[in-house]
This record gives sequence, C-alpha cells and structure tokens, in this order.
Amino acid sequence: METIIHVWPTPDSRSHAKLHCGHTTMAAVIGKNGTTDQKREGDMATPTGQFTLRKVYYRADRTHPPVTTLPVEALTPHDGWCDDPASPQYNQHITLPDAARHEVLWREDDLYNLVVVIGYNDAPALPGFGSAIFMHLQRPDCTPTEGCVALTEQDLRAVLRSGATSIAIHAAEN
Repeated sequence: METIIHVWPTPDSRSHAKLHCGHTTMAAVIGKNGTTDQKREGDMATPTGQFTLRKVYYRADRTHPPVTTLPVEALTPHDGWCDDPASPQYNQHITLPDAARHEVLWREDDLYNLVVVIGYNDAPALPGFGSAIFMHLQRPDCTPTEGCVALTEQDLRAVLRSGATSIAIHAAEN
C-alpha cells in the first residue's frame, strides 16, 4: 500500500504548513508565496499536486543515512541540480562544474544535510515550470523556502522511516 504524506498550508501564514504523516502532524515551511497550481521557475511558490518521492541525498560528513525505503545516496561537493530552463538537463541532478545555471547541493548551511527529491516536473521536465522541488531541513528561524517543503531533521527522518513514497501538496483553504 502506498504511503502518502499530506501538506496543508496554514490559514495564518503563506509560508507555514502542516505536514500529516500517518497519525502525526508536523510543522513545515513552504515557499514564500504559498502554494500554486501554476508553478513557474523563480516564483517562490510550492507546487500543488501529488508527487512521488524519488531519492534521498545526505551529507555523510555531517549526518548518518536515514532509514527509508527510498534510494539513498551520499552527496559530494560535485553534486548540483540544474535550474536553467535553457539547459537540456533542466530539473535534473548534475555533476559540477557545469556551465548551466544550477543549485549546489553541497551547501555551507545545513539545509541539504538531508534532502528528498520530490518528483515534480520531471517526467519529462518542461522548461520554466519549476525545478529543484525538494523536502529538506528547515532554517533555524523557519524562514520560507523558494518552493520546497522544509521540516526539522527529526520530523524529516520520521517521514522517511514511515515508508512514505508520495507527497500530496494541497492549496490553501479560503
């Protein structure tokens, strides 16, 4: 049976949400501009819909691998994610250096010490419709993401342990 986690924006903030995993509710942070069903590159919004959780990356120099049924891979300083709509590698893992605009996965901060690739706009990727949508760690001050879903490390590890294979991101209720 497929395990689906659900993300619901909270009514009092565009960038805060509740993530439901089984019988547990966790505080989550989403995009600065809330959720959207019209996701575009750089809009600072989290896409709505149901998506497969593809893979987990982690910083082996900072943390241990999670317990999960998903594929797991340790990050290296050469890991990146292409967010350049003009590149044929748009919304894909890439090896750095790369000339296309990209995000570095080996970050100085702790956000990607544990990061889950959400299967958004990847089958195939449509240029400009959004890239690098992940579940990753929250900033200590819980500031908004650029479109990802962020959790505490404890909560993200619990989600991965649950056997979740999909995420449903819902629109804000009016």
